[in-house]
Amino acid sequence: MKPFYLDGHWVETKTSEPVHNPWSGEKLGEVSMASLADVESAVAGAHAAFQKTRKIPAYERAEKLQAICQILARRRQEFFDVIVAEAGKPVTFAEAEVDRARLTFQFAAALALTDDGHAINMEASKPGAGHLGMVRRFPIGVILGITPFNFPLNLVAHKVAPCLATGNTMVLKPSPRTPLTALLLAEVLDEAGVPAGQIQILPFDHSLVAGLLTDPRIKMLSFTGSAEVGWQLKSRAAKMKVALELGGNAAVIVEPDGDWRAAIPKIASGAFGYAGQSCISVQRILVSGEIFADFREALVSHIKEKVSAGDPAKSETLVGPMITPGAREKVLGWINAATAAGAEMLTPLVTEGRSLLGPVLLGNVPAGSVVLCEEAFAPLAVLQPYDTFAEALALVNDSHFGLQAGIFSNNLSKALQAFEELEVGGVMINQVPTFRVENMPYGGVKESGAGREGVRYAMEEMTEPRSLVINKG
Repeated sequence: MKPFYLDGHWVETKTSEPVHNPWSGEKLGEVSMASLADVESAVAGAHAAFQKTRKIPAYERAEKLQAICQILARRRQEFFDVIVAEAGKPVTFAEAEVDRARLTFQFAAALALTDDGHAINMEASKPGAGHLGMVRRFPIGVILGITPFNFPLNLVAHKVAPCLATGNTMVLKPSPRTPLTALLLAEVLDEAGVPAGQIQILPFDHSLVAGLLTDPRIKMLSFTGSAEVGWQLKSRAAKMKVALELGGNAAVIVEPDGDWRAAIPKIASGAFGYAGQSCISVQRILVSGEIFADFREALVSHIKEKVSAGDPAKSETLVGPMITPGAREKVLGWINAATAAGAEMLTPLVTEGRSLLGPVLLGNVPAGSVVLCEEAFAPLAVLQPYDTFAEALALVNDSHFGLQAGIFSNNLSKALQAFEELEVGGVMINQVPTFRVENMPYGGVKESGAGREGVRYAMEEMTEPRSLVINKG
């Protein structure tokens, strides 16, 4: 049985939950589940540790983060194997995730050394004359982190790394689907010498979260997951800071003025890679009517010839299994409802094993269909034509989500127009909305979230500015 990480120690309990391989259904092991008393101990330990971690010099914080990078590099293969096994992530995507996580900690190490203060020009106003002023950012305390299954290492890293860089502490609840990766990272933190109690990593039942949202020792909730759960948690967390990274149904616009054929492999990978289990997976493909027929033919051909679905351990696999059989059944219901209403299946419907769904491309989908409006989180995309670029922008905005969008065009004016008008957190030009690097701000508007991640921006969320004013007289 895999123990959890509490106050720098490994704790095994009588209560456990199994972890299964999504591809084979094989039981990978049992993970100890924390009780209410364990969670209370974790919060108390993190609260006590904060009195020390907030005073750790910047160079020591950076050294710990660099040590984590080095250990991750040495243990890369272990992480690859665990991510493929418990998340069903195709091995090439798992390799990329581990490398991205190393960069996340690397950026945090560099930013830990960055001067976090600035001078205030007090003499910009008459009352300020004769005064000196400065601002510094200070850590806030205990952070409750909750992470999903789909990036079991890097989305954990995007909470843990900025927490360490700022001197905060954290109680982290990993996804019950993929706790082994987070606990493997706990081994790395322990080896790197992260102070006991600074990062507590323990699986526990979701019913225990509600009590934490009113705990005065916890100063922030950092949640990545579904919009439904995220907004419910925010409504209960009235007195703490809240950062939410939630869902989307990302759109990409393809204009005729660029090399649209070269965009097809990116769009297919962005839509179907890792079974579309990303909140910025391409779900809506909007194509100019001038090229629509040719684009459709080329995209369908590419999917049939190049998009391989199957065993995630094979390097050629792009589409691995969905996380559970229930997740597949849910999206199959959406697909059946769309086709019953007149939508056209442009690719064969392929189901295999316990939870594999092959790439699904739908056309002629009626307005208002669930597959257009909600987040599929599956290897499902909808192909739609449009007449004008303005219409395409309106279609992107016709959503209660707003995470990222992609535009394929070589027209600078259109790129700038999209940047001005799209109601999203990020606009990717000649790139799919699935694109993300670790040092960019990442987050959405509308139902897609509140606040921003990306190392620097998460560090800002996890700190508060404090002013110092000195009267020279």
